[in-house]
Amino acid sequence: MIPIYQPDLSGNEKKYLNECIDSTWISSRGKFIDLFEEEFCKFTQANHATTVSNGTVAIHLALEALEIGQDDEVIVPALTYIASVNPIVQVGAKPVFVDSLVSSWQVDPEDIKRKVTSKTKAIMVVHLYGQSADMDAIMNIAKEYNLFVIEDSAEAFGSLYKGKHVGTFGDVGTFSFFGNKTITCGEGGMVTAKDTAVYERMKHLKNQGVSYEKQYWHDVVAFNYRMTNMQASIGLAQLERAKYFIERKKEIASLYKKCLTDTTVEVHAEQDGTLHSYWMTSILVSDASDRTKLQAFLKENEIETRPLFYPVHTMPMYNTGESFPVAENLGSRGLNLPSWPGLKDDEIVYICTKIKEYL
Repeated sequence: MIPIYQPDLSGNEKKYLNECIDSTWISSRGKFIDLFEEEFCKFTQANHATTVSNGTVAIHLALEALEIGQDDEVIVPALTYIASVNPIVQVGAKPVFVDSLVSSWQVDPEDIKRKVTSKTKAIMVVHLYGQSADMDAIMNIAKEYNLFVIEDSAEAFGSLYKGKHVGTFGDVGTFSFFGNKTITCGEGGMVTAKDTAVYERMKHLKNQGVSYEKQYWHDVVAFNYRMTNMQASIGLAQLERAKYFIERKKEIASLYKKCLTDTTVEVHAEQDGTLHSYWMTSILVSDASDRTKLQAFLKENEIETRPLFYPVHTMPMYNTGESFPVAENLGSRGLNLPSWPGLKDDEIVYICTKIKEYL
């Protein structure tokens, strides 16, 4: 079976992890925590960054640090992974869904403007599958209505918008380092912030609200969202090879595009003025009825695939009866292909050959 994803752990991961074990610093303190945060800031040019235990709690921590809660509204794309939306509800706020753009699959700025109300507190941008959203338009809306911007960059580490890293435009950016992400810690996340006060709040809240002045004294209700030194050691080793991972993913996407040029399949396209990091090489089939059949055919031929995310508004706990035509169309026709850096060119050609055979 050609897997949908497989992490490349052939750098300094073992060396750094063994150093953690030999030093006995295996929990949430140790040199690799600081090093990973520092190097992440250097790579992304973020003002501040703090590690967390996964990408979902990164979003929850961001919402808490921005004091978003009861009766607030957060605008969020309908076409996203469930982890973007659950934390909004968990802080007591209301998710307000918006549609996507056909061209980029990213959130539609015009639909954002239509959904702003007196209760709107923030816009959550999701840079889906590694393609940046239109950050100029979104930041202009945020400025016009005095809204926070949270960038869910879980799938877009290394993606650029007009030469600037996603996750550094808004007030807060969140990242995931799950096993299938561009860089991984096995499980883990990072939160970036522009403002020092927001950054300090996040550090305080993620560490049980422990006082900086008095040992074992806690002054707020908080959380244990800390990353371990072992996770950070793997993350640091991954970060050392991040440029290679991103370059290789772009090569993979380019080869898929070349091999599928003369078919009805549409490969997710990089937008002008951006760098698409291609967390996944994603395709659209011409008809929704073909997606499941193609997926089954590829599985029979030892190729693992995944469907695009089902739009969140179609799920029972979030079904408001609204319709988001673009999100629904993309979600019904989309398929993610094997996209890991170690994937061989001849394997990509084989996958494309089987897609063509089905079509």
